[in-house]
Amino acid sequence: MEDIIIYTDGGCSGNPGPGGWGIVVIADGAVKKLSGGEAMTTNNKMELSAAIAGLSVVKNTPSFAGRSVTVNIDSQYVKNGITQWIHSWKAKGWKTADKKPVKNQELWEKLDELNSMLDVKWNWVKGHAGIEYNEICDSLCQKEIAKFKQ
Repeated sequence: MEDIIIYTDGGCSGNPGPGGWGIVVIADGAVKKLSGGEAMTTNNKMELSAAIAGLSVVKNTPSFAGRSVTVNIDSQYVKNGITQWIHSWKAKGWKTADKKPVKNQELWEKLDELNSMLDVKWNWVKGHAGIEYNEICDSLCQKEIAKFKQ
């Protein structure tokens, strides 16, 4: 069985401000696009929300059970957070290296739960670099932001 491929993006107009996220899930010859947003949020929350949405699709699709997932993400914050920093945050009771509470803890906990249930490879991609599905995610994100600016 081939890997499930996910692309994600999240963003804000102003930070905080109206935000959106977009994902593309590629599996079994099909391309599924999803998006969402919030009227007042942050860029980091939208990046995390996109990753959570992508992994949720995999977890909630029975035919995807047991398959490897590659998440292509243009957020170093999310990629480094879930692959490196989270271990130390959890060991320190959700505190950063300078003993401050980890921002967006509830989203990190959701992402960590999904990540631990699935076989996920995290791959950083450069944003706004002409990568087709990353550009589609950005477009979905911008459409969500625009809904809140009317």
